[in-house]
Amino acid sequence: MNPSKDTVEPQYPPVKKTTKSAFQKSALYFAAGSIILAIASVIYLSIEIDTLGWQNPISASLLASTFFFMFVALVLIVIGTTNIPSFKVGKD
Repeated sequence: MNPSKDTVEPQYPPVKKTTKSAFQKSALYFAAGSIILAIASVIYLSIEIDTLGWQNPISASLLASTFFFMFVALVLIVIGTTNIPSFKVGKD
């Protein structure tokens, strides 16, 4: 279908940008801390893997903590950057 020149595009109201709450701001800081902890887990694992080996439970726990910290950071970044509306009753 070719759009004709007579077609009028709908006009949508602009999306209000809300201010970030203290919870959202702190979620971003905790996400940064979680990324730092994940990097620290990988660095420690890469240093100690020669002496521990892959079959050691410490190696498995370091891999699991890296996985955990990265996905916690992902969730917290999504929470911190989402445009959550205000649920206050009253004037806009």
